[in-house]
Amino acid sequence: MNMICESENINDYLLEMNEVNYSHPKIKEKVSELFHEYQSDIEKAKVAFEYVRDEISHSWDIQSKRVTCYASEVLQLKEGICYAKSHLLASLLRSQGIPTGFCYQRLMLFDTPEKGYCIHALNAIFLKSVNKWIRIDARGNKEGVNAQFSIEEERLAFTVNEELGEKDYPIIYSKPHPKTLIVLEEHTDALEMYKHYLPESL
Repeated sequence: MNMICESENINDYLLEMNEVNYSHPKIKEKVSELFHEYQSDIEKAKVAFEYVRDEISHSWDIQSKRVTCYASEVLQLKEGICYAKSHLLASLLRSQGIPTGFCYQRLMLFDTPEKGYCIHALNAIFLKSVNKWIRIDARGNKEGVNAQFSIEEERLAFTVNEELGEKDYPIIYSKPHPKTLIVLEEHTDALEMYKHYLPESL
């Protein structure tokens, strides 16, 4: 898939914002644990990806009602849905000067179209050392989901089935999509939010 940058200014993919608050003391503390000056951008990206994928629980997987949004909050509570986890991964990588954006897929919410669709969030990162954008999905692995860090071929959590109404959106957004932020802001029960209120399209 040909990805399209929402902004032509690469610095827009390094900005700090409410959800990507990498100046927060909690984020700074984790940054000092994960990274050191001798790591390449690829090594830093892999370390951050695997940390968010493996150490931050997906709310649905652990059946938690807690809704998280800001990167610092996701880190402190160690849980969130894919939207929240993408905020944390962006925060960690932007703190290291690695341009990081937000990408989305339209997926079946469960196992059939009749059960509805949802927007799923993942990240795209620009690696200067190989001069290209790659997509990575730190949603969290489980049975049937095996996302890995790869600069050669995408190894995402989900493969879209266009025949069933799923799709990949090609845009690399510099900010989280407003539809994803609204749903996190408006709900206090992550399980109900996940089952009934996630946006179905962008």
